[in-house]
Amino acid sequence: MPNILPAIAVVAALVLPLPVLAQNVAIVNGKPVPKARVDMLVKQAQRAGQQVGPEIQQQARDQVVLREIFAQEAERRGIGASADFREQMTLARESILIRELFEDFRRKNPVSDADAQAEYDRFKAQASGTEYKARHILVEKEDEARKLIAEIKAGAKFEDVARKNSKDTGSAENGGDLDFAKPDAYVPEFGQAMARLKKGEMTETPVKTQFGWHVIRLDDTREAPFPAFDEVKAQLKQRLEQVKLQRFQEELRTKAKTDYKFGGQ
Repeated sequence: MPNILPAIAVVAALVLPLPVLAQNVAIVNGKPVPKARVDMLVKQAQRAGQQVGPEIQQQARDQVVLREIFAQEAERRGIGASADFREQMTLARESILIRELFEDFRRKNPVSDADAQAEYDRFKAQASGTEYKARHILVEKEDEARKLIAEIKAGAKFEDVARKNSKDTGSAENGGDLDFAKPDAYVPEFGQAMARLKKGEMTETPVKTQFGWHVIRLDDTREAPFPAFDEVKAQLKQRLEQVKLQRFQEELRTKAKTDYKFGGQ
């Protein structure tokens, strides 16, 4: 019977390293490059919102092997032993630790749908109300404004008078159109006068503000539009996450025992 032990030994030599090799992307100058490095780059891409497909996977593998090649050359030249390198490594270590601290905080303090709904309701309550679509003509003197009111009452088109006379050049080009806005978007005198008008009405007397004298006409009203909750839920959660993180950072800063005085203190 032929001796099969040598054959078995050859097969074992070929098979046994495979699990080890599977953990490496490549061997560079005799040094293994762990697949875990590729997994970390892919994870970072996913954190950044990238869709990870075969192309990203290949780029990650290429990047990891190139980094190993360049890093080995840097070590060969003694860069890794320099004081400047050690200082930069200290800063890099701190940056990674801080990033992971904040990421850990986010994972352990998620923003719930209920939190986002409460924030949505608060914003909606502030934004609700009536919006007014008005036109205006702005001039420097009261007498001039009264004259323009008389012209419009006599049959002149408000839009034409605004284009010709209003010193508010931004709205004058559009016939004095200010689009839809809530009264509190304007200075109080203007907003209050506008809100007292009915659709199609014009102020009987000029309205004085810090900008001059106004002739105002109300063209339309509507309830202030507001997006549906599902349309803004993601943005609300992101905002609430930032608020929570800022509070966490401030709490850590306040509790820290240090003789350092931060700017603004």
